[in-house]
Amino acid sequence: MGQVDGKVAFITGAASGIGAACARVLAREGATVVATDVDAVRGKALESEITAAGGKALFMVQDVTDEAGWKHCVDETIRHFGRLDIAVANAGIAIFGPVLEMTLEDWRRQNAVNIDGVFLTAKYCVPAMRRGGKGGSLVMISSVAGLRGSGMLAGYSASKGAVRLFAKSMAMECAAAEDGIRVNSVHPGIILTPIWEKAATAAGGGLNAPLNPYDLASAGVPLGKPADPAEIANGVLFLASDLSSHMTGAELVIDGGMTAGTVRRR
Repeated sequence: MGQVDGKVAFITGAASGIGAACARVLAREGATVVATDVDAVRGKALESEITAAGGKALFMVQDVTDEAGWKHCVDETIRHFGRLDIAVANAGIAIFGPVLEMTLEDWRRQNAVNIDGVFLTAKYCVPAMRRGGKGGSLVMISSVAGLRGSGMLAGYSASKGAVRLFAKSMAMECAAAEDGIRVNSVHPGIILTPIWEKAATAAGGGLNAPLNPYDLASAGVPLGKPADPAEIANGVLFLASDLSSHMTGAELVIDGGMTAGTVRRR
């Protein structure tokens, strides 16, 4: 307990899934959590849940593609809490389906959230960390889809591959500046989040039916099961804490063995 005591953490896409799990875990470990999302109902519920459990949290509505909104959210964070130590660039969307059937509008929409949103996280959070003078940790949520190709997710893979290399490049910029800020990426595999249900919606690609993460994991994950979002959040906690003080530009893969190889079931 207390691995991030006294730190202030800014988390995007925090109303559900991995983002909400990160907010809960970091708050449990002593951080003051600023959670943002476009989903105000779930976001306010998360804030209430954390504060009721004795933690410190503030929710703000944020569209990560809106640059003006970024300045407001980071300014409000500093106004309320006086500092920023941790930023988790988690907000993202996935649009399923063959790339030849994907519209340019959807390609750009996905990149706006998955790439522009991460770029703006760095652009506005890193200067706030630097002003604090005590370094910091920027964690970018990529995916195993950013490490290898994935049929039916070509656009998503492209965006998450961009996040992977952006994290490494940003790590080098911060190292060159000697600002004490570390930048790392996290690469989840098949996780129990709403992404699989959204695959059957127009916004998620309009597949005929929602995807079953248990079936997908049984077929493609050596450990045979999908991860709980808290298992990803524990990895984010490690990167956010001083336990990972000599890690920057690294990839933390939490995928149940997907990128390691395949196994034959007995």
